[in-house]
This record gives sequence, C-alpha cells and structure tokens, in this order.
Amino acid sequence: MDQPKLSDYLITALAPIIWGSTYLVTTELLPANSPLLAAVLRALPAGLILLLLGRTLPSGIWWWRAFVLGVLNIGAFFYFLFVAAYHLPGGIAALIMSFQPMIVLILGFIVLKERIGSHQILACVLGAAGIAMLVLQSKISLNMTGMLAGFAATICMATGIILSKHWGRPQSVSLLALTGWQLSVGGLVLLPIALLSEGLPNNITLLNGIGFTYLSLVGALFAYAIWFRGLERLPAITVSFISFASPLTACVLGFIFLNQSLSLMQGFGAIIIIAAIGLSQPKNHHNLNKTNRVQTKNNVINKKQLLQ
Repeated sequence: MDQPKLSDYLITALAPIIWGSTYLVTTELLPANSPLLAAVLRALPAGLILLLLGRTLPSGIWWWRAFVLGVLNIGAFFYFLFVAAYHLPGGIAALIMSFQPMIVLILGFIVLKERIGSHQILACVLGAAGIAMLVLQSKISLNMTGMLAGFAATICMATGIILSKHWGRPQSVSLLALTGWQLSVGGLVLLPIALLSEGLPNNITLLNGIGFTYLSLVGALFAYAIWFRGLERLPAITVSFISFASPLTACVLGFIFLNQSLSLMQGFGAIIIIAAIGLSQPKNHHNLNKTNRVQTKNNVINKKQLLQ
C-alpha cells in the first residue's frame, strides 16, 4: 500500500465532520419521531444513485460480502445507533462509541495480523477520556436496552471497518460502485423495519425535503464515498480514531447554531481527542515515512554527484 498523504487524512476526516452535522439537521429540518425513516431516506436513494452511475452489480463471492458490509456499515449500525439514541443521553451513547478503536485494535490483530502498540492503547484511553470530557453531563441515567444497542452499534462499525480493510475492493469495480452496494443493502434492510415501526409522516414540508436531500447526497453519498476511500488508504485504527471528529463537530455546531454552551472541560476534551488521533498512527508508518525521506535525500545527493 502506498504511503498515505496528509490530504488522505484531511479528506477522510470530512466524512465524520459531515456526520457530526446530522444531529443539527435532524432536530432543525426533519419531521419528529421518524429516525429510522430518516436513515432509510439517507441511505437508499444515495445507494441507488451510485448504482445507476456505476452500472455494476456484485458478482460471485461479492454478493454476500456486499450484503455483510452493507448490514454492518449501514443497516444494523444505523438501527442500533437510533435505538441507543432513544434510550440513552447523547453523551453516554457517544462514550460507548468511543470504545470502537479498542475493538478495531483487537480485530485488526486477529484478522489483519496487525501488531498492537502501547501508544495505540494509550490513544484509546485518551480518546475515551476526551469523549467523556466533551459530551458527558453531570446527570447520567443508564438504560440496559440502550447500553446493549450502543455496544452493538460500536461492534458493527468496528467489524465493518476491519472487513472492509480485509476484503478490499474487487478488481475493475469503482469505489463509488462499492459504496452504492453498501448503501443500497443498508437502506433495503432498514426499509421494512421503518415502515412497520414508524410508517410514513403525514406531511413533508420544504424544510423536511431539504434535510432529507442533505443527509442523502452529502451525509451518505459523498461522506461514505470518502470514508471508504480513507479505509483503502489509511490504517484501520487511524480511520477509527478519525471518526471522533463526529461528536467534536456536533458540539461545535450546537454551540454556533443552537446556543449550547461549551465549557473549559469540553475544550480540554477536544484537545485530548485530537492528540489521540495523532497518537493512534502506527509507528511503522512513521518509520516508513522517515525512511522515504532519507531515501529521497540520498537520491538527490547521488544525482548531484553524478552531475559533478
């Protein structure tokens, strides 16, 4: 795999930054009490658009792989996430999700044979602490259904990251087509559940339409395309930590648009999260980058000697 560039990190980070706006869009633009329908309209239209653009369907083993990835990354993840959001305060749900990098480390060791560095374990601890400082309030209420759903969502996302990394992408299939497969599967899995549990809203306003369009085209089509691009180019654990940009963005947007307060403790939490993301980078990548810089310098010296 080619060495990741700074642009790869920045482009990948755009995905969780966009996802961090989901809470603001949901509360301000979408109809109330329809979270699963919102998830369907976020995933399915974007997936179908990408299928039409890519004009490529899975073949062979990729039929069941696309189904598994679509369920883990989109369908089951969205479902458990919304169940957790209904039964838990947002801060507790976010704190549970902060255990995702540790699960990615363990699964990466088992499936990808990646070594676990002490600095990565420290990054996991710092990341969880930063999330806690960022989102937890003084009053905490726990619900077992919400807790189980939160951990299920965390496991789904972590497993989806590892399997996406392990299976890669089939030859001659574009990244957009692979993204379309997963969004379509996830949306189709959620569709009957949403219709049976929530039904259709009585009225869809212009603002509702704008919100649904944003979540589908920006929050799903664009965001998941660059997210899966990042999974191809960056270490799995690094991508897992980059997802912490989502609650960070949600807090910032809440402060700007919803007049929510940001305390000094939350500011420290944000700094700790950023430090954890940087610390999570595998050491071998730092060493390889250093080696590449040395080799480039030696090549320049050799060229100058040949010209003399």
